Parts: sequence; C-alpha cells; structure tokens
Amino acid sequence: MFIRTENFRQYIKFYPVVSTLIALNIIAYIITSLPFIGNMVLYLGMSVNWLIAEGEWWRVITSTFLHGDFFHILFNMFSLFLFGPELERIAGKLRFITIYLFSGIFGNVATFIIESPDYASVGASGSIYGIFGAYAALAYYTKNTIPQLNQIIMPIIVIGLIMTFLQPGINISAHIGGLITGFLFGLAYFSPKNILRWRRK
Repeated sequence: MFIRTENFRQYIKFYPVVSTLIALNIIAYIITSLPFIGNMVLYLGMSVNWLIAEGEWWRVITSTFLHGDFFHILFNMFSLFLFGPELERIAGKLRFITIYLFSGIFGNVATFIIESPDYASVGASGSIYGIFGAYAALAYYTKNTIPQLNQIIMPIIVIGLIMTFLQPGINISAHIGGLITGFLFGLAYFSPKNILRWRRK
C-alpha cells in the first residue's frame, strides 16, 4: 500500500495532487533559500501568533508551504510522497486537497490558540499528520475488512506522536491539531454511507 513502484511520469500522472503539493513546497523552499529575498519571503509567510492576531490571517495557510531547513522539507515531502498517493486514490482529488489543506490550517489555528503570542512556526507537518489522521479513520471503518491497514497505520501514528513530544523544536499543537482534523475529515468522508454514495455516482 505504501510502497511506491511508479516511475516519475507515472507518479505525476496517477497522483497529480500529491505531485503538485510536493512541487509547490520545493519551489517555496528554493525561493526562501535565495539570497536577499529568501528571508523576507520566509518572514512574510511564516506563522507568527501575534501577527495573526493583528489580522495577518494568511499566515495560517502560507506557513504550511514553508520549511526551515533541508532536512525539515526532506522529511515532510518524503512522508507526503510515501503516504499521500494511496489517500489521493481512495478519497479522490478534491477530498484529498481538503484533508491536506484544512489539517495544516487547523493545526496552525490550534497553535494560535494554545501557544504564546510570540510563537512562530513553519512546515507541512500539520498537513502530514492530517493524512495520518484520515488513514486512522479509514482503518477504523475497515478494521474487519482490511485489518492490515490498522496494523500498519497505527504504529506509524504512535511513533510519530512519541517523536513529536521527544524531539526539540517541534510544533506539538500543529501535529495534534492536524491529526485530529484529518481524523474528523476521514470519519466524514469514509463512512460506509458516503462510500456507497460515491460508488453510485
């Protein structure tokens, strides 16, 4: 399920949303790495609680496409590359986009509510954890029909949460907020009633 065997062209063709999101994140990282303008773009887009409180609401969105360093974007994009395609295939393009974007946004909203006014963050981790949350909802609905999904995804989530609390410099609120948001979207999207409705269309 999470083993990628497609070549580059096949991957882009089969998973256009995931491919586009990876490309946007990479482009944003390249721009923020440029001399002179890079730091300015990073500052204008990062999530800063007191600036959001001042009305710069776009930061809860733009910060999900920005990353602090190479290993930060490498880890997040590798996770999206690995776990995104199957969810895009199962949920469909539009539903996948809503899971990804709203998980990142509400992860930042949770950060705004919980953390101090001077708290600042960047990264797609909230969106990545939203994908995990959606898988958790799918595993809940299919625990009797696809038990291997539960056996795969739950250890990933548990390990991810443990690392969230152990590693320094991690936005815990964004991770938890994204996970919960993705799970709630998954509960709505993957309910047996909704799945049946999709198949009838």
